Amino acid sequence: MQFLFALRSRGVTDSAVLGAMEKIDRAPFVRGIFSARAYEDMPLPIACGQTISQPSVVGLMTQALEINPRDKVLEVGTGSGYQAAILSQLARRVYTIDRYRRLVTEARVVFEDLGLHNITAIIGDGSHGLPDQAPFDRILLTAAAEDPPGPLLAQLRVGGIMVLPVGQSDQVQSLIRVRRSEAGFDYEELRPVRFVPLIEGLGQE
Repeated sequence: MQFLFALRSRGVTDSAVLGAMEKIDRAPFVRGIFSARAYEDMPLPIACGQTISQPSVVGLMTQALEINPRDKVLEVGTGSGYQAAILSQLARRVYTIDRYRRLVTEARVVFEDLGLHNITAIIGDGSHGLPDQAPFDRILLTAAAEDPPGPLLAQLRVGGIMVLPVGQSDQVQSLIRVRRSEAGFDYEELRPVRFVPLIEGLGQE
């Protein structure tokens, strides 16, 4: 299938991640005039001035998380819900949070339609994470922070992994992987990326 070939050619090689991306159709997450381009490896605009990431970046970020089937995952930045849907195929439980009520409401409908019952979508300020559900085995940010946010680092379990874009919003950002050990945090730079900035507070629709 052309879609999977494109993913492999861009470095998505983990068989479990490829299997999840084969199972979850991107089309229900892309609305309106862009729906015809759902299978192209490109970011597309969605509501509230946000974007749905290109599939290869979704695949690379998911792969970098090294998810185990028993893991509890926090995603900051629900957006279209596509990334959370992919995560739901690999983890036991996915919590996804977004500052825009409309995005969360629309994503919940798609999750319900697709029978993805291990996702909890929450309207809130993702920069603070979800303290009442912490700690998490894996944390994924789909918005760029200048530094890994302290509250999210604190909610990462020892042995856990966080993947996020870091950098100024108007410059090229770096995708980094943070591993938490007993001794502290180890940081690894993965690749250049470009994401919308992580903004505190709730969004105005």
